[in-house]
Amino acid sequence: MRLDKFLADCGLGTRTEIKKLIKSGSIRVTGHDSLRPELKIDESKDEVFAFGERIIYKKHIYLIMNKPQGFVSATWDKKDRVVLELVPEEYLHFEPFPVGRLDIDTEGLLILTDDGDLAHRLLSPKKHVPKTYFARLESPAKTEYIDKFKKGVTLDDGYKTKPATLEILNENEINLTISEGKFHQVKRMFESVGNKVEYLKRIKMNNLELDENLELGQCRELTEEEFNALTEGV
Repeated sequence: MRLDKFLADCGLGTRTEIKKLIKSGSIRVTGHDSLRPELKIDESKDEVFAFGERIIYKKHIYLIMNKPQGFVSATWDKKDRVVLELVPEEYLHFEPFPVGRLDIDTEGLLILTDDGDLAHRLLSPKKHVPKTYFARLESPAKTEYIDKFKKGVTLDDGYKTKPATLEILNENEINLTISEGKFHQVKRMFESVGNKVEYLKRIKMNNLELDENLELGQCRELTEEEFNALTEGV
């Protein structure tokens, strides 16, 4: 890979700005005394430093966010605030986007990445990637919901949902695991049985659980273990 492309991919500026950095001596590559923008380097082996700090090359970025209410799962919206506003500036040059959608009033686990292939696989109906939500209901949860959701319920537009797993935590709180993502699906599933969701939070996607230490509005890179949990079987 060319040195200037490496540095651009790492967010150090435009090609023009990077040429100036190289010329000023702010960039150093171990084993190379004379640097040029077109210098070919091995991004997996060569050690590159900018202003004395080593730069680690990343082909893609994978972020986990604890989405708060009041933000839409989009990169841009003409009316509402978007989750991209919560992403630290150091990651924005990757141009990450949310994988799937959480409603504006729904909180919890949201993945952002620039890896379109992985996003497609995670969202593909063929993969049946499970997603678990915690919900607080308006009325007490009935044990009969468990069997109804397991068989699939019919939504207001006539669509019958795939089997879902319901866990009743207490009178008004539940966990629901679904393997699809229809518009407002969890809310509409409870409406189909005569109840209403008052609060909704996604707590798990595939085998990746939301980090309880991640505060609302915060996001960070996935650890290797978390990445493996997210992508297992996908």
